[in-house]
Amino acid sequence: MGRTKKGRKLSGWLIVDKPAGIGSTDVVNKVKWLLKAQKAGHAGTLDPAATGVLALAFGEATKTVAVLTDALKGYRFAVRFGAQTSTDDAEGAVVATSDLRPTTEAIEAALAAFRGEIMQVPPQVSAVKVDGARAYDLAREGEAFELVARPLWVESLEVIERPDVDHVILDMVCGKGGYVRAIARDLGRALGTVAHVAWLRRTWSGPFDAEDGLTWDEVLTLGEAGTLEDRLLPIEAALADLPQVEATADGARKIAVGNPGAVLNFAEGEVWASHNGRALGLGEVRLGMFHPARVFVIDAS
Repeated sequence: MGRTKKGRKLSGWLIVDKPAGIGSTDVVNKVKWLLKAQKAGHAGTLDPAATGVLALAFGEATKTVAVLTDALKGYRFAVRFGAQTSTDDAEGAVVATSDLRPTTEAIEAALAAFRGEIMQVPPQVSAVKVDGARAYDLAREGEAFELVARPLWVESLEVIERPDVDHVILDMVCGKGGYVRAIARDLGRALGTVAHVAWLRRTWSGPFDAEDGLTWDEVLTLGEAGTLEDRLLPIEAALADLPQVEATADGARKIAVGNPGAVLNFAEGEVWASHNGRALGLGEVRLGMFHPARVFVIDAS
């Protein structure tokens, strides 16, 4: 007989504007405790020093985390030229310096090589696994290792401001698995100098914007007042950027087990299917049939 899970069966999304100084997992654990929720997760880790959108999923919403993880995300960050650090951000020790400061024109020209499909080597201090161990653990233990370059889609990367010769502020839109710290590091190298991320903010993630998120003080205040649950968004909020199609009753049964099923309307591109208020999965419509790429049948009860 299975052990009964502790906690309340809450379902939905909570969008937090994460402050600097707290880890993503710590945010999840604290909010889960405040809500006394049975199941929780998040879509896309932010480094402790980073701020911005952290989307927390509870209950049935955790089934759609992969959809949000795969979505495009927006970042604004400052690159500091002249110093390379052990972590590629301002938290690490300086390991190399340079007196060279690139012009704004040189920066803008160099950014062209960082758009589209690029190959990126993650920072040494990252959560990437090396022979089963996390890279950041190996780095802290002083072990030597190499990380393999991996593909990243960069939708856009633009100069926003040049406040001084040491810094440039950039906006980037990219797909999943991107390391902004690696962009700063590699941009410095491409310009013949060294660089790191001075600060980083995730401005949006899929359909969620940082300005719509709760501040950490609001989370704590609402949690202590017992009203934090009122700020949960519906499960389908994570799918808001995608068209919706409605499955027939028979189609819903087939889609739920991973097979194509009939739908009542048509939409082009990637869509999500539902039936009687229940999300069924992600896929595409061809000839009146929904072909699921990912099934996540949501219990709407």
